[in-house]
Amino acid sequence: MTTLPPAQPTVSDLRAIGLFGALSDEVLAQFSRTLLVRVIDPGTTLFREGDDGREMFVVLQGELEVLKRSHRGTDARVALLGPGDWVGDMSIVDIQPRSASVRALAPTRLLRVTTADLDNVYRTDLKAYSIVILNIARELSRRLRVTDGILADLIASVFDDIIARRLGPSPAPKLY
Repeated sequence: MTTLPPAQPTVSDLRAIGLFGALSDEVLAQFSRTLLVRVIDPGTTLFREGDDGREMFVVLQGELEVLKRSHRGTDARVALLGPGDWVGDMSIVDIQPRSASVRALAPTRLLRVTTADLDNVYRTDLKAYSIVILNIARELSRRLRVTDGILADLIASVFDDIIARRLGPSPAPKLY
């Protein structure tokens, strides 16, 4: 059983989270009052790859791991998330099934943001809605840049291995 309290975050707490960056105190106060806090124990799966998703989660306390299933059926950890990070945003933006599974590694306190929550902001404060969506887009872009770098390194490493096998061992350098 977890020992984290399901206390609502304060305006100050939300201001420190990138998702809510540049929002007015009024909007932050509304989120602080209305968004649901969820507390989960270590080992609890928040959601599974392939599940429907119309919600995202902001980590207030604790730690989550993101797992992606390979074509061979093996789960590979692709990210670790801690306070201030968020997950599930892709299902908010593209309304597709979950692209990965997420599991708690420690007692974790989360803030749940649903499509209905964002729709409410859209209908009442278009500027605030645009800021939240822009903050999500910035994080998605940052993640894509990181992934591009990892993929480039992996491809270069695989090609280096292939070339080394085809050419055979390189001659020892001459020492003069």
